[in-house]
Formats: sequence, C-alpha cells, structure tokens
Amino acid sequence: MRLRVEFTTEPFDLDEAPAHAVVAREIVTGAELDAVDVGPFGNTAEGDADRVLGAVGALLRQSLEAGATRVSLQVNVIADDRQGGAAEDEGDAT
Repeated sequence: MRLRVEFTTEPFDLDEAPAHAVVAREIVTGAELDAVDVGPFGNTAEGDADRVLGAVGALLRQSLEAGATRVSLQVNVIADDRQGGAAEDEGDAT
C-alpha cells in the first residue's frame, strides 16, 4: 500500500523557519519517501505505507519536542500502479 501525507506545523514564522518546521522537514526528506515537497505553508510526501507511517510518528514526536504547538496532517491511500489497485480517495468507479 502507498500513502500520501500532507502536514503543517505551527506556530508559523514567515521571517525564519521555526525549529519544529526544520525538524519536520528533515524527517520527511531523510525518510526515503517519494515525491517529497516542502514549502512554507504545507508539505507533502508519498511512499510505502511502513515508511510513511514511521515518518509520521517521528514527525509528531520530534516536532512537538522542538516547539510545535499544533501539527495538522492528513494521510491518504493512493493508487499503486505496481499493484494495479485503486486508491480509496479516487471515488467510486461505477
């Protein structure tokens, strides 16, 4: 199974990336995930379910320890062409 995670950490600081944001980004970029996209207002990454879930656990623990007061995230199952499966979030195929 493949997953996509989208997340943000708060509080925001537009002048300089807060420590919690830096920690979160380092976790996803170092987790051997696919299609990692980091930005000032949101971050996404895709990959194997075990790697994504492991990264999410580390992201939550370490970004909160680094000063995040809120972590918003969404995890979606995505189509895996290698398995020929359809994603749950792609709607009804009828």
